[in-house]
Amino acid sequence: MGQRIEIEASRIVDDSVIVTTNRSLTGTDGEGYSSAEQASDIDTFGAKLATDLFESDDGISRVFASSNVVVIQRGGGWKTDVVDGVSEVIRDFFLPY
Repeated sequence: MGQRIEIEASRIVDDSVIVTTNRSLTGTDGEGYSSAEQASDIDTFGAKLATDLFESDDGISRVFASSNVVVIQRGGGWKTDVVDGVSEVIRDFFLPY
């Protein structure tokens, strides 16, 4: 069983939430995805996290992860409970491994 990822900060900027973690999730080049289907064909932690995030909320339109930062775009804005939901997906991402 893996360890929980700590969310160090989250910040809403327009239709995006920027989540900073204590763990590196990708290389420094980063990975970006516009759908669960696009991400599910790729075997990286960034792609698997993007797939989990897309599946957790139908409103998510893009996920970009670079090192320990995840940027999630969502049409319609962000409410506290929605930010909490995506934060939980990120926080628990490594638990099954």
